[in-house]
Amino acid sequence: MSMLTPQGMGGQYRIKGNKYPRMRRRRRRGRLAVLAVASVAALGMVGWGTLQLIDVFSGGGGEASAAGPKSDCGTRATPSPTATAPLPKPAGITVNVLNATTRSGLAKKTADELKKRGFKIGDVGNATKVYDKKVKGTGILLGPSASLNTSLPVLATQLTTAERRTDTRKGTTVDLIIGDRFKELAKRPAADKALAALANPKPAPSASKQTC
Repeated sequence: MSMLTPQGMGGQYRIKGNKYPRMRRRRRRGRLAVLAVASVAALGMVGWGTLQLIDVFSGGGGEASAAGPKSDCGTRATPSPTATAPLPKPAGITVNVLNATTRSGLAKKTADELKKRGFKIGDVGNATKVYDKKVKGTGILLGPSASLNTSLPVLATQLTTAERRTDTRKGTTVDLIIGDRFKELAKRPAADKALAALANPKPAPSASKQTC
């Protein structure tokens, strides 16, 4: 083997003249391709982020702004019907007028006024021992449990400060027991107005609804 034969060539190549083969390393093309792809991806992310920032600060939003509620939308309460049982009229209510005070004549006077206002009058006299001289307020409206949301509210329009109670009696008759602080029934115009409002209640507002 000639000393001019490159080491590792196994004597297959010989140098002739003034030229000899150059030994070059293989280029790592795979690494260059990966770096190129990564660079393109990074540039793409930067560009996308820039577009998003521009969109935010310029008040864009496309679908998001279209789907969301408008800032100038208002709210409006829509009335909902009130489901209540029909109330009886004064002519369909029988009232016992009982005096629990030491003042005489109150039961008859009050019964006469209630009769003028359309109520039916039952018993008129003194209160039973359970209530006699024991009612400190203006009065007590007493009736069966079924009258709590029917007859008693109607009678209460005539004496709004009276207390309402129920017992285990049979029938539909109710009692007006006059108490120590009683002076007179509510004035007729005020009682008629309260009775009309009771017969035609305003619908309660339901959940607020957006209007644009």
